[in-house]
Amino acid sequence: MASAPKRFKAAVGSGAQGKSSADPLSGFLAWCGRAGVELNPKVRLSREGAVAGYGMLAAEELEAGEVLFTIPRTALLSQHTTSIHALLQEAQESLQSQSGWVPLLLALLHEYTASNSHWQPYFSLWQDFRSLDHPMFWPQEERTRLLQGTGIPEAVDKDLANIQLEYNSIILPFMETHPDIFDPKLHTLELYKELVAFVMAYSFQEPLEEEEEDEKGPNPPMMVPVADILNHVANHNANLEYSPQCLRMVTTQPVRKGQEIFNTYGQMANWQLLHMYGFAEPYPGNSHDTADIQMVTLRRAALQRAKSEAQQQLVSEQWDFLCQLEMVGEEGAFVLGWDEVLTEEELSMTLKVLCMSEEEFKEYKEQDGWEDDSEEEENSTLSNEALCRLKTPCKKLLYDSVLLTLESYGADLKAEQDLLNNKEAYEKLSRREQQALHVRYGQKRILHQLLELVQ
Repeated sequence: MASAPKRFKAAVGSGAQGKSSADPLSGFLAWCGRAGVELNPKVRLSREGAVAGYGMLAAEELEAGEVLFTIPRTALLSQHTTSIHALLQEAQESLQSQSGWVPLLLALLHEYTASNSHWQPYFSLWQDFRSLDHPMFWPQEERTRLLQGTGIPEAVDKDLANIQLEYNSIILPFMETHPDIFDPKLHTLELYKELVAFVMAYSFQEPLEEEEEDEKGPNPPMMVPVADILNHVANHNANLEYSPQCLRMVTTQPVRKGQEIFNTYGQMANWQLLHMYGFAEPYPGNSHDTADIQMVTLRRAALQRAKSEAQQQLVSEQWDFLCQLEMVGEEGAFVLGWDEVLTEEELSMTLKVLCMSEEEFKEYKEQDGWEDDSEEEENSTLSNEALCRLKTPCKKLLYDSVLLTLESYGADLKAEQDLLNNKEAYEKLSRREQQALHVRYGQKRILHQLLELVQ
């Protein structure tokens, strides 16, 4: 490994060259060399040329299958590698939470504020976690105004409530037990919230083996230096691979010299990217984008269509039946992709039941909702083509539900299209306004596409 520090020095991007050793990127790369991280000399880390923050760029042409860097597991920051891992292990029962993130967050609270932490050069890349600019840091008024209808304000409200609960019920009692390591005046709720955003944006969860998936929950998150510098796009050109000794980032396609190298955070819609990572992909870049129709919106549309009290009563009974089958719920949503409905079974069944006459519904209930109809089962995939073939009452119910969903947004599609097409007007928007626009516009395009399919 003697040559590693030299290799790292050569890999610093132009934004860092010629500066003192106090430059965060130079210090971080020197730390990587000491930690045993091996970086391919054909790539460099830099702020210049990256779509956001730091990024990785190809200094030379790369072929598919090239290893960009190798990180030994000892260089990962997790509940198992932190200097307080023994304390966390000892208290693991009391640190269990809904998120499963508490042990890592306690490790980060300690390592981020300890002056002698092994991880200080890594943390120096982020002078202020608020620069991540997650919607949880936006004023509530701004969040509501820009993101109304997208599902993000509701997700953030849940996050903030859970963060406060977790901090008060788990973190504070643990800190009080270890006053030699933690100080609530330093390790505040505000810092905890910032570290939650840091974990949202930069942590990795190792995928489970197939046979493990049914037996245990997801692996706890961990921080992966270098890997977390790569930015995300749906059409990525690199992938993180896991092995018992190390993690490797490998190209999935050829990369031209000077081109940015992108990892993937998974098949994520723009609302998820903005909520979890603080950015959205400009339209039409995100092929994984989705739009939601709240399940209760279908009930609302069906009730609006009901002409009499008896028909309204029937809709209520049908909805209760669907709840018993666990096809719908008060907080659930039907998820629409560009090419198909991703919650196809739930939406198919809901449309079918809500469009039944009283006699049909009575007969269906007597069969306990089961039908030996393999042909219908075969056609349950709600592709765009299948949506066009829905029966007229189902189309009408879906159409009305989309109209109700579109009403929940502030502006209409045309106004937002004009804004995106007007470069001068778009560039006058704040970064938050731009990100929110990409989320809203993508969702509305999917909803308008559905309107055309079921007209």
